[in-house]
Amino acid sequence: MIDPVADLDSVREATERLLNAATALDNAAVAEPSRLPGWSRGHVLAHLARNADALVNVFEGRPMYASAEAREHDIERDAPRPLPVQLDDVRESDGRFRTAATADADWSRIVELRNGVKDAAARIPFRRLIEVELHHVDLGIGYELEDLPADFTERETGFLAERFDGHKDVPPTTVLADGGRTWTTGGGAAGAPVTVRGTAADVLGWLAGRRDGAALQVTGGPLPALPPL
Repeated sequence: MIDPVADLDSVREATERLLNAATALDNAAVAEPSRLPGWSRGHVLAHLARNADALVNVFEGRPMYASAEAREHDIERDAPRPLPVQLDDVRESDGRFRTAATADADWSRIVELRNGVKDAAARIPFRRLIEVELHHVDLGIGYELEDLPADFTERETGFLAERFDGHKDVPPTTVLADGGRTWTTGGGAAGAPVTVRGTAADVLGWLAGRRDGAALQVTGGPLPALPPL
């Protein structure tokens, strides 16, 4: 069962963890490449801050972003800022997000995200948690998929399996994380059923586009090529 209040606490903890780790950087390190193609660490930090503000818009009934172009412009504008400015922005925007999230007690209401995607307000804190946790990994500063909280890894794996369920480009796929749960996904593309097995971190890395799946065991066919998130 979704517990948005508990998820907000997890967002706070994950944000503090990221900020504490990032204090070890300097301005030169912020300008260095992140693990995301074409983005520096400054881009990742800027995106985290602007995403928090975008989710404030969601909670308050405004469009998440004015446009795709505006979203990209704001990230590019903010990416070169000095480290202290970046960290203050992430911290302050996190506070705005959590304040907006609790301003209306009706967690069952439906809100609209990017590209017309709609979801229950109760699921938005977990969506924010995904942003903070995975982008912490993307910074490439010593926080790896293996370091993610186990409950987060399991929930995010299920979230992504649900996202790809029935996708026209993904064959029927069973996903098994060693020592954990089993999920089914895909099914919209022709082909024999495929089974994918690996560690929880490797499974999540493949589903989230953070690892190429080379460490996974695949039976029934080749490893499915997943569409971009």
